[in-house]
Amino acid sequence: MDDLDHQLISALRTDARASLSDLAKRLGVSRGTVQNRLNRLIESQVILGFTVRVKTGAESDRIRAIMMIEVSGKNTRRVVQALRGLPQIHALHSTNGAFDLIAEIETASLTEFDSVLSKVRQIEGIERSETSLLLAPA
Repeated sequence: MDDLDHQLISALRTDARASLSDLAKRLGVSRGTVQNRLNRLIESQVILGFTVRVKTGAESDRIRAIMMIEVSGKNTRRVVQALRGLPQIHALHSTNGAFDLIAEIETASLTEFDSVLSKVRQIEGIERSETSLLLAPA
């Protein structure tokens, strides 16, 4: 990935619904270049999908949690890539201290939440995790 790929991903994070023409204007390249780059990023699984961000609190019935994750050895890149492939993980942060990563999780039900926890536990390179459900805003 080069700088243009990073710029394209950043633009898509801001507005995943932007047209190819709008993205081309923002990046200062042709529409064809954007299309080719986007196709390549999808085919190589750098981009795993597109999602919608919803205002905090707009869906008060959703299950939300924070998961602190300890990564073993030099597996951080692989773990991050695997976590980004789970659509229920809305944000992922590196951190310091006892844990290496913090994941923000949001699901529609406890059953889906349990499924996400199971998937995370199966990711090679995760040493341990600790998860806290988010209750009412303070």
